[in-house]
Amino acid sequence: MIGIFDSGLGGLITLKTLIKELPDYDYIYFGDTAYLPFGDKSQKIIHQRTLKAVDFLFKKGCYLVILACHTAASQALGRIQREYLPENYPERRVLGVTIPLCEAVVENLSENLRVGVLATKATCYSGSFEKELRKLNPKIELFCQPAPLLVPIIEEGKWDWKGLELCLKEYLNPLIEKEISLLILGCTHYSLIKNKINKILKGKIEIISADEVLPLKLKDYLCRHSEIEDKISKRKRKTYFVTDFSSHLEEMAKRFFGRKIEIKLVDLD
Repeated sequence: MIGIFDSGLGGLITLKTLIKELPDYDYIYFGDTAYLPFGDKSQKIIHQRTLKAVDFLFKKGCYLVILACHTAASQALGRIQREYLPENYPERRVLGVTIPLCEAVVENLSENLRVGVLATKATCYSGSFEKELRKLNPKIELFCQPAPLLVPIIEEGKWDWKGLELCLKEYLNPLIEKEISLLILGCTHYSLIKNKINKILKGKIEIISADEVLPLKLKDYLCRHSEIEDKISKRKRKTYFVTDFSSHLEEMAKRFFGRKIEIKLVDLD
């Protein structure tokens, strides 16, 4: 199985595109909705919750787990790969979304090397995008804009609220003033409001997001790593877990994923 982890429901957008590109695999989705949003949590809490989620997914039979949550990837992935995997599951893998996005950025850059990132506070302050982009092209100028209000607004389903547009302008204008040529959506949730972001950018700045990039990157990864691909079950099964559940969450899951899904409640504590 392939596990997809996110702090909330935003990762369902990425899962939907993964299923479209790689339909034969079994997937387990895990949303830590009880602790949403991760962006304003401490690194200690983010690491603890991410580690518990990864452990849960491995025990459910996943051989590959993708941290669709940018905050979790920036704050916890490195330590999980260095410490947890070698000691507990050396034959399994945990991947993040940062490196695939950075690779896509370099592949799509024009002569203008000024790149913007719209993300949570934790992701911005981690410096993860800057670190990975510098490895690929040290000439890139990166400008990271924290957008702490967006995830709560999106999870509440307030996509047409007038206040959302005001928030977006407040967050995007500093990046526009930097004359960036490309914008990274550094949170899976932001893909749901991509059209609103593009409207404010007036279509003049290219947008890179995980839901567009990850499917082909994962396909390529699995082709290069047969030792992992061979162990992933392929019965087209999908299972969905969250740590907090309500009728509102069920409705939001339907909006995020595009259809109604059966969600199971699990307690990690």
